Amino acid sequence: MDLQLKDKIVVVTGPAKGMGAAISLGFAREGANLALLGRDTGAIEPVASEAKALGVEAEIFSCDVTDTDAVEAAITNVLARFGGRIDILVNVAGGTGPIGKSGVETTAIEFDDIIHLNMRGPFNLIRAVAPTMQRQQSGKIVNVGGTFGMRGRAMRMAYSSSKWGLRGITKSFALELGPDNINVNLVAPGMVEGPRFRTKVVPQVAAQHGISEEKAAELHASDYALARISTDEDIAAATLFLASEQSRQITGVDLPVDGGWAAL
Repeated sequence: MDLQLKDKIVVVTGPAKGMGAAISLGFAREGANLALLGRDTGAIEPVASEAKALGVEAEIFSCDVTDTDAVEAAITNVLARFGGRIDILVNVAGGTGPIGKSGVETTAIEFDDIIHLNMRGPFNLIRAVAPTMQRQQSGKIVNVGGTFGMRGRAMRMAYSSSKWGLRGITKSFALELGPDNINVNLVAPGMVEGPRFRTKVVPQVAAQHGISEEKAAELHASDYALARISTDEDIAAATLFLASEQSRQITGVDLPVDGGWAAL
C-alpha cells in the first residue's frame, strides 16, 4: 500500500524517544520531511540524524508545547523553513501523571500539571497549524491519546482525565476542520513496551499486588485479547495510516492500538 507520504511536511512533537522516535522515523522511511519539536533539542539530535540518513530533511525546533507563544513562534519558524506548508501534525508529547495514586490522594497540582500538558499541548499545536492547513484546503492531524481515556482506570485518575479530554479536543476539531478537508483523529496506545512501562508501571503493579515484576508484566499482557504488549512500531504504523491519503474518509475516530482491551 502506497501511503503517499513522500515529500510531505510533518510536524511531530515529543520525537526524542519511544513512540515519538518510532513515528518520526516511520515518516522518514516513507520519504516525508520532518519538523521535530521539543524542549530538549539535544535529545532529538539522534532521531534527526537517523532521519537524514534515510534521505529526507529533518529540522529541530525548540518548543515547550504548553507555552502558546513558544508554539506559535516554532510553527512560524517551521513554515519559514519548509516553504509555508505543513501537511501533517502529530501530537505525541505528553506525560503519565501520578501512578498508583487514587483520585483522593492526587494533589490539585498533580492534576493540573498533567491536564495542562496532555490537553493544552495538542490544543496549542492544532490552533497554530490549522490556519495553514485551512489555506491549503488539506491536512492530517493525529493526536496520541491512551486507552485509559477510553475506559475507566482506577489509580490513574489524572492521566485518564487528560486523555478523555484529548478525545473531546479531537472530535470537536474534526467537526470544525472537516469542511476544509482536514482529518483529525486519535491513536490510543495501550501499554507500550519500553522504559516507562518497565520502570514506572510494572513496579507499581508488582508492589500493589505483592507479585514479581515479571508476573506484573504478564498480568498486563493477560488483559489483552492478543495477550501481548504493544510496541512503539505498532503505534507508529497506526499513526502513519491515519496521516496518509489511504485514510481520507476517516475522521474523528479513536483508534485503540492495544491488542484488544479498550474496544472489547
